[in-house]
Amino acid sequence: MSSDTKLLPKRIILVRHGESEGNLDTSAYTTTPDHKIQLTGSGLLQAREAGARLRSLLSSSSSSNPSSPEWRVYFYVSPYDRTRSTLREIGRSFSRRRVIGVREECRIREQDFGNFQVKERMRATKKVRERFGRFFYRFPEGESAADVFDRVSSFLESLWRDIDMNRLHMNPTHELNLVIVSHGLTSRVFLMKWFKWTVEQFEALNNPGNSEIRVMELGQGGDYSLAIHHTEEELERWGLSPEMIADQKWRVNAHKGEWKEDCKWYFGDFFDHMADSDQESEATEEVETKLNEELTNWENNNEELCNGKC
Repeated sequence: MSSDTKLLPKRIILVRHGESEGNLDTSAYTTTPDHKIQLTGSGLLQAREAGARLRSLLSSSSSSNPSSPEWRVYFYVSPYDRTRSTLREIGRSFSRRRVIGVREECRIREQDFGNFQVKERMRATKKVRERFGRFFYRFPEGESAADVFDRVSSFLESLWRDIDMNRLHMNPTHELNLVIVSHGLTSRVFLMKWFKWTVEQFEALNNPGNSEIRVMELGQGGDYSLAIHHTEEELERWGLSPEMIADQKWRVNAHKGEWKEDCKWYFGDFFDHMADSDQESEATEEVETKLNEELTNWENNNEELCNGKC
């Protein structure tokens, strides 16, 4: 692994909040602002269990992918009560020396669905969203997933600046892990932005479960992949297509900044008639030119024959 790669976080981990009162009963949103929705008793337990899983992952001594004994973790958390409570329970599994710090980050908050949500109206609105398209539909007085994409993109730029400028005060001898405690849609949008997935691919993704953990891990070449920690079956359950899964496997050994030449959702969708070489392209142009000339001659001959008779 290169020296540049050693300065990067080993893992960037997305955690969805535990079960909330709104997950249990959507009528909670009619009287309680979304950002004030609390975790249920089950949600608190889920969050605590997620903390134990995270601790086990970060301190793993597995021979296939061992962690450094000097691992550290930095947390980013959405300002909503349910994510803050989730982080508080996660924190029970960590000692103070392992946690570099924590930052509340407004840009990774939940999608804004409007203010107080009337249950019947919201049900009808979500039906309209299904017809319109989940990514571009903007809720009245709220946001679309595209709006969330924009602010998550801004957050990612700040995240990279934090890493590049060592604002996280990382000791170069330590192994850094970033944990982002957020929401289901926000986490999917984060992955979409990071891996350059299309709108169509995003709309096929399934929401993570409460307190579910999704791990982006640094490969040997300096690129991040979901396929290091997660199985192909897991990625399928999340809604990744075979092409997306193949891309994740490729990233395991890809070098940072390397371009995947056969990335189907860039070339195949837009340039499906592109020639493989300049010679083929020129040959195709010659054929098309000849066909156009023949078509023009045919039209002129038809016009002459038709004069005075048509």
